[in-house]
Amino acid sequence: MGEVEIDPLNNTIFIRAHIITYGNAADEALTELMRTEIETMWNEPQGKVNLHGDIFRLKFGITAALQKSISDIDIFSNLNPRNNYFRIEPFAYGHISYVDGLGCNSGYFKLDNLYKGSTTAAHEFGHTLGLEHPLHVDYRGKGEPPIMYPRGTLVDPQFQYDPSKPAGGPGGTMHPMHRRVYAEDILALQIHKLRFENNKAVIGAFTNVYHEEEIENRQYM
Repeated sequence: MGEVEIDPLNNTIFIRAHIITYGNAADEALTELMRTEIETMWNEPQGKVNLHGDIFRLKFGITAALQKSISDIDIFSNLNPRNNYFRIEPFAYGHISYVDGLGCNSGYFKLDNLYKGSTTAAHEFGHTLGLEHPLHVDYRGKGEPPIMYPRGTLVDPQFQYDPSKPAGGPGGTMHPMHRRVYAEDILALQIHKLRFENNKAVIGAFTNVYHEEEIENRQYM
């Protein structure tokens, strides 16, 4: 989720979002790693937006803060469209990171998904802006996969976990480090369809979910 603002003097549209982390595995270094990954990757294609016949540059401005002591009430009562709340823990049901739907502002991240270059934070941020996984997850013959392709996608061998493995088998699917944000991902945001008032709009929606820690031995209770 984020706030979109048109700067007509500089012919630029900004998407601004604030990442707030909490949970046992959250720390300042990891929070900054997520912030940097999201901002860097989503700015890489130097996106353009056609708005009512005018072409604007699109820039992402991402800030972040660690808030270890944040409460459920703090999150439930949030009215700031820039705020996105992510719990980070060593364990997650299903062993994956996730957000609370398409176009949202909350989620739960598994610690070992967040190593440098993992692209997980940038991928999940795409979901918060309303982007879904592609319907067809065979990207062989097309190069590095776009950011919204999920784990398990079929790709050319050099983009697999293990290039020597057969496609689809263990090690033979996309390593998420190879995902990239492309111009097509920017177009998929459909900025031109947002409702602007005083040159501002909201992309995504408030879910404001406070996530409790997921405990491994309670998974099947």
